[in-house]
Amino acid sequence: MHTLIVITGPTAVGKTSAAIAVAQRLGCDIVNADSRQVYRGLAIGTAAPTAAEQALVRHHLVACRELTEPYNASLFERDALALLERLWRQCPVAVMCGGSMMYVDAVCHGIDWLPDIAPDLRQRVLEQYRREGLESVLAELERLDPAYYAEVDRRNPRRVVHAVEICLQAGVPYSQLRTGRSRQRPFRIVEVVLELERDVLYDRINRRVDAMMAAGLEAEARRVFPLRHLDTLNTVGYKELFGHFEGRYDLAEAVRLIKRNTRHYAKKQLTWLARKTEAARCRPEEAWPTVEALLQHEGLDA
Repeated sequence: MHTLIVITGPTAVGKTSAAIAVAQRLGCDIVNADSRQVYRGLAIGTAAPTAAEQALVRHHLVACRELTEPYNASLFERDALALLERLWRQCPVAVMCGGSMMYVDAVCHGIDWLPDIAPDLRQRVLEQYRREGLESVLAELERLDPAYYAEVDRRNPRRVVHAVEICLQAGVPYSQLRTGRSRQRPFRIVEVVLELERDVLYDRINRRVDAMMAAGLEAEARRVFPLRHLDTLNTVGYKELFGHFEGRYDLAEAVRLIKRNTRHYAKKQLTWLARKTEAARCRPEEAWPTVEALLQHEGLDA
C-alpha cells in the first residue's frame, strides 16, 4: 500500500524545511497543500518554496494557477489525488506539506461535492458584498439557507459570500451538500503536526514578516494591486499593503497589521490542529526522526 506523509502545522513553524528533510531521506517528492502558494506571482507573501528549496526536492502544485483562476479545496482534492497516483508509480511514498486546513483534510478525508461557481454569478455576489456590505449578503444567506446561517462565522466575509454562491449555483441550501462523511483512502496516511511554544512561534512570525518586506513584499503587492478585487488576494500580507497603497495608513502600520493578522491566523490554525488527536506531534527539527519511528511502527521500510 502507498503512503502519504503529511507535514502540517501553523504558519511560520518551519513546515517547508521539515518536509524537505523528510523527502530527501525517503527520496520522494513534495505536494504543496497551501491554498495561496498554488498561485503565480505571490511567492514572497505566501512564503512559497524558493528556487533553491525546489532544487533540493521536487515540489508540485506550487505557482500552478493564475490569480484569476478560481480554486478551492474540492479542486485541490481532485488535483492532488490524481498527482499522487502518478507520483506513486515512481516511489511508494510521497510527502504533502501545508497548513491550509481544508486542503489537508480534503486529501486525507475527502470533501463534500460542491458545484463550480460560474464567473458571472461569482462577480454578482462579490459586487453585492462590495456595494451593500456584509449585512446584505448575510440576509441573503439567511433566506437561502437558514441552517448554515445559524452556524457560519458572520464576521468572515469569504465564507458568507462563498455559501451564498453555492446556494445560488446548486439551487439547494449549502447545508444540504455538507454531509461531513469521511472517505476511506486506498493509501496509508502518516500525519505529523509541527509545534513550537506560542511565544517562539509568534516571534518567528514577526521576524518572517520583516524578512518578507526586506525581500520585496511591497513591490510584489504593488504588482498585483490592480487585481485587489479578486478573492484570491483577500489574504494576509496583501490586503494590509493594499490599505497602505490606498492611503488609509502608513507603511509601518501596514507591517504591524500583517504581523498581528498573521498571528491571528496562526491561532485559528492551532485550534484546528488541536482536533487532530491521532496525529504525531514534534518540533520542526524532529520531523525526520518522528516520521522514521512512525514508519517503523507501521512495519514500513524507512
